[in-house]
Amino acid sequence: MATFVRLLVSQAERVVSRLFKAERGEGPGSFLEAPRTEKLLEQGEGGGLRYGLGAMQGWRAHMEDTHTAQPQLPGALASWAFFAVYDGHAGGTVAQFCARHLLGELVVGEAFTGEGESPEAVKEAVREGFLRIDSRMQALARAEGWEHAGSTAVAVLVSPGHLYFINLGDSRALLCRAGRLTFYTEDHKPSRPQERERIENAGGTVLLQRVNGSLAVSRALGDFDYKAVAWRGQTEQLVSPEPEVYELARCPGEDEFLVLACDGVWDAFDTEGLCAFVRSRLLLGGDPQAVCKEGSRDNMTCLVVCFRGAPGTSQAALQKERELDAHLESRVAELYGELQEQGAASLVAIFRCLASEVNPSLPPGGGLVSKRAVIMEAYERLRRSYEAQMSGPCESGAPC
Repeated sequence: MATFVRLLVSQAERVVSRLFKAERGEGPGSFLEAPRTEKLLEQGEGGGLRYGLGAMQGWRAHMEDTHTAQPQLPGALASWAFFAVYDGHAGGTVAQFCARHLLGELVVGEAFTGEGESPEAVKEAVREGFLRIDSRMQALARAEGWEHAGSTAVAVLVSPGHLYFINLGDSRALLCRAGRLTFYTEDHKPSRPQERERIENAGGTVLLQRVNGSLAVSRALGDFDYKAVAWRGQTEQLVSPEPEVYELARCPGEDEFLVLACDGVWDAFDTEGLCAFVRSRLLLGGDPQAVCKEGSRDNMTCLVVCFRGAPGTSQAALQKERELDAHLESRVAELYGELQEQGAASLVAIFRCLASEVNPSLPPGGGLVSKRAVIMEAYERLRRSYEAQMSGPCESGAPC
């Protein structure tokens, strides 16, 4: 599925939105003049799970995303798995610390050592683990000078019988079951009534949908200058480190895949759309190594985890994809000829023409932008052929 990594394209329409969403203190210097598009790719398997990850720095000046992917935990928890994506802001220190240490803070205590599995005990252990690592980091941050750094976290802890969705901030995770979007986490935004109430009780305000007009998430690890009210508990501060933890019983015959992604991906896809798009790519025989990166100025990390019930290769889907590619190549040739007569045969013009056409065969959730590689290759062939003709000898044999 390496080609899956190159399916989507940056779009200028996202620029203003992305700038508006910039974290506190970020100005033009927080972004590059051109995106860094080198991909970090990772894949693995274990315990009946396969996973693939793609990450890209994008337009951001620094890569602040990190992740954890353990399809099979060690020792007595060998039948468990843990996957997480951390989206850092104001530096990557907190995200990197979490990638190294958070799992060790979660899977401790009787919830993981006793006989049987108690979902309520597991969820409480996860909550306590988040609070514990936040306290641990606070002492380090003050000593080392990174108290302004923070990170969101989205994770899934997989046990033999349950899926534990863990969310803190505005990264997001989803579950596809029996071909449908079955569950997804809810972002922690300051505008949510429960979040606004806590922020205002702690003496803060919600301005421009941000904590004190600055931070775009209402829950995060780190961000210790938002956790400075000494007489309030950890979960009562302007920004809370307490995750929401959801538990779903596993359905081995129906569970297909999980997607965990940072907000840079969700800026480009809605939840239903990304679920449908990932499933459509798996039907084409792709492995889960993927990054979903349609137009965003942010860092982008996407982690796809496939269960045994994930869809396999469909010959009908492959044939439909071949027919779609052939149709697009034909239309590019037609449009190139028409636009060349007008002196306007640019790639942008061809994309605009194709975008104005209704094509129900385009990949669900991905749309025309997911076929960018096919369109660009067809365009480049035509452009090179045209330029070769224009630079070749005239019919008389003399140079033109």
